[in-house]
Amino acid sequence: MTGPASGAHRGLITVCVMLATIMQALDTTIANVALPYMQGSLSAGLDQINWVLTSYIVAAAIMTPPTGWLAARFGRKRLFLVTVAGFTTASVLCGIAASLEEMVIFRLLQGVFGAPLVPLSQSVLLDSYPREKHGSAMALWGVGVMVGPILGPTLGGYLTEFYHWRWVFYINLPIGILTFLGLSAFLAETKGERSLAFDWFGFATLSLAIGALQMMLDRGEQLDWFDSPEIVAEAAISALSFYLFLVHSFTTEKPFIDLHLFRDRNFSTGLVFIFIVGIILLATLALMTPFLQNLLGYPVLTAGLLMAPRGIGTMAAMLLVGRLINRVDPRLLIATGFALTAISLWEMAGFNMDVSREAIIRTGLVQGFGLGFIFVPLSTITFATLEPGLRTAGTSLFSLMRNIGSSIGISIVIWLLGRNAQVMHAELVQHLMPFDPFLRNLPEAWSLATSAGRASLNAELGRQALTIAYLDDFRLMMVVALATLPFVLLLKRPRRSGG
Repeated sequence: MTGPASGAHRGLITVCVMLATIMQALDTTIANVALPYMQGSLSAGLDQINWVLTSYIVAAAIMTPPTGWLAARFGRKRLFLVTVAGFTTASVLCGIAASLEEMVIFRLLQGVFGAPLVPLSQSVLLDSYPREKHGSAMALWGVGVMVGPILGPTLGGYLTEFYHWRWVFYINLPIGILTFLGLSAFLAETKGERSLAFDWFGFATLSLAIGALQMMLDRGEQLDWFDSPEIVAEAAISALSFYLFLVHSFTTEKPFIDLHLFRDRNFSTGLVFIFIVGIILLATLALMTPFLQNLLGYPVLTAGLLMAPRGIGTMAAMLLVGRLINRVDPRLLIATGFALTAISLWEMAGFNMDVSREAIIRTGLVQGFGLGFIFVPLSTITFATLEPGLRTAGTSLFSLMRNIGSSIGISIVIWLLGRNAQVMHAELVQHLMPFDPFLRNLPEAWSLATSAGRASLNAELGRQALTIAYLDDFRLMMVVALATLPFVLLLKRPRRSGG
């Protein structure tokens, strides 16, 4: 561990780690909007092109936990430089990929090198700032972590629309070069422990558990969940591997994850909270993008612009909270954030197909503001009482829990969306009785007397059923946010530091 950096170096280090954080955070969502364009260029089917996302997610999930050990073994600066260089190179290779196989391999590499960037950035900032300024440091770091995924679809849509989908990856090149040069010049190296042993069995079982879980969550919707032998096998492998990992961790002398981490109540509780934040943040994003494009008919770029206020609200809240964190109880700020998020989701649960752009922008701003109020104090209070030597390992687990929460949240809401749409469609069709006086006044386009009219009416019922299913998902997210509020009391307010 190094002490807090001096003022000038601290500012330059902050810029560098912010660039690294934004670069990695953007890549979690920026490629999503370009998938249809990649599909044509790479001659891939719909099921195959999803491996472009799956490969990155699985690789990043597996390589996040070893970050703490790698930093302790080889030195944090050396690891940071290798991962930035590797991520930037892999991004360029993704841009020039000529086949699906090449793209999947390069995305795997991108996930492997990108996984340590966010926990390393958080760890460097916590060590570069004195404790009384950790709130401000986490506000700056949180801007990259939270705003990156939100603005990803907007930036990805713009680059794809006006340039080419390959620029979704090429944009990382200048950012990566600047980050590498800045870190080389200003970041101090930590001492590596060459004799530090690696728990291969613990790493293997945890990696297998996480990888199988991510595969199950990513492919479950396509394969009809547990009706598929593949999903059953992945669930069994994940459960068994995690069980073996736990047994091994409690019985070995030096486990892969230091169990002393979980003796800190704030850290353990913070992991639960960031898991829930992951569910709400990316699950809501995963719903809003198709809601705007497929149901309301907005073009990709317009849908991206309508999502942008969410990021603006998050950024504004984080900068405000960075100034309030040392004056207001962090638990009160977290509770306020969850309340604001719940209010926005309550309004979204009342959307319909005629919802105005103003309502979409307003709810996005409020929800972004709420998430900003949660993330900064949560990041601060989670690490406030953790031993400095455990910070890099702790930040790795913090990022891992956020990513797993996102994967589980997205899988649940997409599954519920399809299921509820089918159930609601069946219920609506039951009301189409030929002798109902209301049906006699239907427009000619929906006439039950013609096959075209019946098809058109059925399509409209499908749209209405899908709308209701979206609203049910928004309502579920609201309930999750409200149910989380009482658990704020489990967090301990850290003592104020002098200075």
